[in-house]
Amino acid sequence: MVRASFWFGWILSLQMALFWLWGVPSAAAFTPEQQLVLQAWRTINQAYYDNSFNHQNWWEVRDRTLKQQIPNEEAAYTTITKMIATLDEPFTRLLRPEQYRSLQVNTAGELSGVGLQIGVKAGSDAIEVIAPIAGSPAAQAGILPHDIIVQIDATPTSELTLDTAAVKMRGATGTNVSLMVQTADNSPREVILVRQKIELNPVTAELHTENGRKIGYLRLAQFSAKAAQELADKIDRFKQQGVVGYVLDLRNNPGGLVQSGVEIARQWLNEGTIVYTVDRRGAIDAIDATGTALTDAPLAILVNEGTASASEILAGALQDNGRATLVGTKTFGKGLIQSLFDLPNGSGLAITVAKYETPNHHDIHKLGITPDRVIPTPPISIAAAATDKDTQYLAAVKELGVGS
Repeated sequence: MVRASFWFGWILSLQMALFWLWGVPSAAAFTPEQQLVLQAWRTINQAYYDNSFNHQNWWEVRDRTLKQQIPNEEAAYTTITKMIATLDEPFTRLLRPEQYRSLQVNTAGELSGVGLQIGVKAGSDAIEVIAPIAGSPAAQAGILPHDIIVQIDATPTSELTLDTAAVKMRGATGTNVSLMVQTADNSPREVILVRQKIELNPVTAELHTENGRKIGYLRLAQFSAKAAQELADKIDRFKQQGVVGYVLDLRNNPGGLVQSGVEIARQWLNEGTIVYTVDRRGAIDAIDATGTALTDAPLAILVNEGTASASEILAGALQDNGRATLVGTKTFGKGLIQSLFDLPNGSGLAITVAKYETPNHHDIHKLGITPDRVIPTPPISIAAAATDKDTQYLAAVKELGVGS
C-alpha cells in the first residue's frame, strides 16, 4: 500500500526483459525471503526519482541480489539495505517493523520517549540534536541543539543508523535510557532520562507586545498531520486579539509531511505557486495557492541550519512570493521528497520519489535557502526563544515595522 502520492514511469527494453527472464528463476520459484527482496526492488524500480539508479543497471542489481543466499527475514532486511546502499542516497531506506511503526506514530503526533529531534551532522556520521521538544525529559535535562549523542545505553551511536538511534531512545513510559552527550565545547556528559509520553504539540503560540503593538509569535516544531489545523486555530485566535503582525519560527524544524507544509503555505498565501515537484521523467508539477489565506498581516519567518525539508518548502514559497521576510541563517538544504510504501510483516520503505523547486525554480538541495536578513547567533534554549536574549527574533520584529 502506498502511503503518499508519487509519480513514476519506466521503459523496459527488450534487452532488459530477456535478462530478467534468463538471469533469475521465475517469481513462483522464489522463497518468501526472496519475494520480500523482490518486492522491495520492484517498488524502488517503479517509484525512485532517479531513473538512472545512480548510473547503474538496476536490473543487474536485481539479478545479483536474488542469487544470494537469504535464509531468513533478518537476512532479507540486510540484503535490501545493501541493495539500497548502491543508490548512494541517504533518504531512501528500509524501515524495519519497529522503525516503520515509530515513524508512523511520529507523524501522527504522539509517542513515548525522551523528546529529541535528531539528524545526521553535516560532513560526518554523528547523531546530532536538531532540537529538544519543549517540556520533554531531554529539554528539562538541558540538552541543546547541536549537541552530539555519542552513546545510547551501552551502544555507541557510530554503530547505529539514524532510525535505529531514534528507536533506541523511544520505549515504554517510566523506563530509563542513558545518553552520552557531547556539547559544543567537546565536554561529554552522561544524562539519565526517564521516558515519558511526548505530546507532539506542533504549534506553540504566544501573544507578545512590542512597542505597544500586538505580535503573534508562532513556533512550528514539525509538520505532523495535526499541524495545519492547529496553526489555523492559533491564527484565528490572534486575529480576534488584534495582532498587527506575525513571527513564524521554523528554526530547528526538520520537516515532516509535505502536504502539511503546503496546507500551511495556503494559510498565508492567496495566490501564486507554492512549490514545483520534478519527477523521474523531468515532468514538472506546480502546487498552487487556493485563495484561502487566513491573514494578510505582515509576516517574518525565522530559519536556521536546522530548518529542513517541508520547512524549506514553506519558507521558500513565502519568500519567493514576497509574502514573508526570512530572518536567521541559511537553511539545511533538503530538496527531496519521500513517500512511504508498505512491505510484508510490518516493514516499509521510505523512497525518494521527486525533488522540489521553490516558486522561482531554485533547487535548494544541499544548498539551502539564504534569508533576506542573515543574523548568526549561537544556539539558545527553547526557553530563551522569542525573548530579549533572542537576537534573531528581535530582528524579525523589526522587519514587521514595530521593533525599537
